[in-house]
Amino acid sequence: MGGGRGFHLIPRLNNIVPESCLLIVVGLLVGGLIRLAGEDVPPVMNAEVFFLCLLPPIILDAGYFLPIRQFMDNLGTILMFAVVGTLWNSFFIGGLLFAVCQINPGYPLEINQLELLPCLLFGSIISAVDPVAVLAVFEEIHINELLHILVFGESLLNDAVTVVLYHLFEEYAGAGTVTVLDGFLGMVSFLVVAVGGVLVGAIYGLLAAFTSRFTSHMRVIEPLFVFVYSYMAYLSAEMFHLSGIMA
Repeated sequence: MGGGRGFHLIPRLNNIVPESCLLIVVGLLVGGLIRLAGEDVPPVMNAEVFFLCLLPPIILDAGYFLPIRQFMDNLGTILMFAVVGTLWNSFFIGGLLFAVCQINPGYPLEINQLELLPCLLFGSIISAVDPVAVLAVFEEIHINELLHILVFGESLLNDAVTVVLYHLFEEYAGAGTVTVLDGFLGMVSFLVVAVGGVLVGAIYGLLAAFTSRFTSHMRVIEPLFVFVYSYMAYLSAEMFHLSGIMA
C-alpha cells in the first residue's frame, strides 16, 4: 500500500511503469530484505496474519469507495458474474485438471492417482480473478461506467465465494467421501455463510449510522468508528464462521 501511495506522488512514473508492476517490485524488495535478514525478523506471513490483518483493510477500501447507486442498479448482473461465474470456473478448472491427471504419461510420478476433491480444491483457489491491473487501465482511459462497475463489483464479491468454496472442498477432501446429502448441505452452508455475512454487515452498518447521529460535534472520531465497526463486522462474521468479506 505504501508503494501505491508513493506511486501517485510521482506523476511521470505513471507513464513509464504500471502501478501493478511497481507493487510487485516493492513486494519483491521487501521479501528480499526479510530473506537476507534471516528468520529473526517477525512477523512471518501466515494465514492468520493475512486474514486478520491484511485482508480487512483491503476489503474496507474497496467497499467504502464503491459507487453504491450503480452497484445496486446492476446487482443482479454482478451476482451472476461473481457467484455463477466463480462456481463455473472452480468446477471447470478442477474437473479439467482431474481429467488431465487421469492420462497416464508414463512418468515416475503417478499423477493419475490424484482424486477429484483435491483438484476442485485447487480450482477454488485460482478461480477468483483479481482485476487490479484491468481496473487501473479502466480509470486511465475512462472506460464506460457500466463496464467498470460490473468488473469492480464482481471482483469485490468473488473473493467471498472463493473463500466459502475453499473451506467446503477442504472439509470434503478431509472426509474422503461425499454423498448427495453432503452436497445439499454444502449448498445450504454456502447460502447461510453468504447471506449471514451480509446480515452481520447490515447490523453493524445500522449501528454505525445510529452512532454517527450523536457525533456531529466531534467529527474527528467518526473515521475511528468507520474502522472499528468495519473490523468488528469482519471479526464477528468470522467468529460465527460466516463470510467476513461480505460483512
